[in-house]
Amino acid sequence: MKSTAFQIAKKFDGSVEGNGEVVVNALAKIENAPPGALSFLANPKYIPFLYSTQATAVLVAKDFKVMKPTQTTLIRVENPYSAFTLLLQEFAKEKKKNLQGIHPSTLIDPSATLAADVYVGPHVTIGAKTKIATGVRIHGQCYIGSDVQIGESTELHPRVSILDESELGARCIIQSGVVIGCEGFGFAPQQEGKQEKIPQLGKVLIEDDVEIGANTTIDRATLGATVIRQGVKLDNLVQIAHNVEIGRHTVIAAQSGVAGSSKIGARCIIGGQVGIIGHLKLGDDIQIQGQTGVISNIPDGQVIQGTPAIDFKSFYKSYALFKQLPQFESRLNKLEKKEHS
Repeated sequence: MKSTAFQIAKKFDGSVEGNGEVVVNALAKIENAPPGALSFLANPKYIPFLYSTQATAVLVAKDFKVMKPTQTTLIRVENPYSAFTLLLQEFAKEKKKNLQGIHPSTLIDPSATLAADVYVGPHVTIGAKTKIATGVRIHGQCYIGSDVQIGESTELHPRVSILDESELGARCIIQSGVVIGCEGFGFAPQQEGKQEKIPQLGKVLIEDDVEIGANTTIDRATLGATVIRQGVKLDNLVQIAHNVEIGRHTVIAAQSGVAGSSKIGARCIIGGQVGIIGHLKLGDDIQIQGQTGVISNIPDGQVIQGTPAIDFKSFYKSYALFKQLPQFESRLNKLEKKEHS
């Protein structure tokens, strides 16, 4: 990345306050940005850093009021955070342009098909009849099984495992340590407590623009498919069990788990450490607060919290009473003593 302040301002229909010819070649946080870097100011808590930063230029809102002199060039834009995010994306794309070719240590089955521009890092294994589309980047030590399909411009970070018959759409981002297509947790109880393993013969289907965080696991279906719809974002350490379906653009935070055959709707927001039992149906546009335990179906648009989950307003009313239980007990004891005296 190498741009003048004027060039950046033009990109975002902004204006420059200061020297518009200054050149920036890096992006950095405002509190520790070095000379030559571009930063941004969106949160009022960081305003003091504007007057001490070494950044060459800083993105600020069009209506931001400067209260004292600053040495940095200001680039006034409608939304500094959004503009900085877009610049981060451009910077990341520039870095990835340098990834080319197939490392000689890679093991590729002769029946696999790779587009001409696919990047494959060291010690990668690619199985039989697998198809990998244009623009895909596969970093070191990934394992890709047989009959896998990976859509264009998808990126697999180091040590990802994509097991047999899994399908990944375009522009997905799979972070390190993810396992897709492992066997679901299925056992049939037998006499004397024995558990008989149920074969998991299905697959995992992941649509376009999905991001999966580090060390997350998505189990293959018993039959059919475990489905992650377009635009879903899964944080680190999320467990998705067999035959689960997650609707478009739903977001799930870290350490959450969804048990087998549950269906989650579109545009849901699910907090960290949420547990959802199996065979449930959750509607669209649901919000589930952190550490909630979901044990029943939830209709569209609900906001829930607690274990078992209830409406979040009812939860906070109940919690307010719960905190006062020691006081209630003390008052009750005093009343009982009075009654018996």
